[in-house]
Amino acid sequence: MRGETDPRRDMLRHTIATLAYRGGKAVRDAPPEFASFKPGQQSRTASQILAHIGDLLDWALRMASDTPRWVDTKPLPWQAEIERFFASLSALDVFLASDAEPKCQLEKVFQGPIADALTHVGQIAMMRRLAGCPMRGENYLVADVTVGRVGSDQADPRREFD
Repeated sequence: MRGETDPRRDMLRHTIATLAYRGGKAVRDAPPEFASFKPGQQSRTASQILAHIGDLLDWALRMASDTPRWVDTKPLPWQAEIERFFASLSALDVFLASDAEPKCQLEKVFQGPIADALTHVGQIAMMRRLAGCPMRGENYLVADVTVGRVGSDQADPRREFD
């Protein structure tokens, strides 16, 4: 792991920990039928959106570590997509915590795939309400978001509301 602190890496790592927390909440306890829910005829299903988030996270890692090549994958079953979401976050976090030199500006990694992934997590949260299986609101300011905690083992909410 790197010896010197880089504020850009630190902020990006905090952002992906936030993405893990919020994304984990958005998919936690969703009923199995939610995966195929789509709010409109031209919309993506929840599973397709989650697969797209996985593609974005994989792209973010390729941008930072190798070649910024986009790969559009076919959605996996819902639980497998959830596992992919956390695995992709973890792989990106491991890279950012390492001494490896980024191949592109980290601001671009945030600006493109990470900001887009945050938007799509919000879509999934909104779709939960539309599908009749809403998640509780939360004061995310007091949430226990911890750099490096990017797996499914997220902290319990501190202050939820209806």
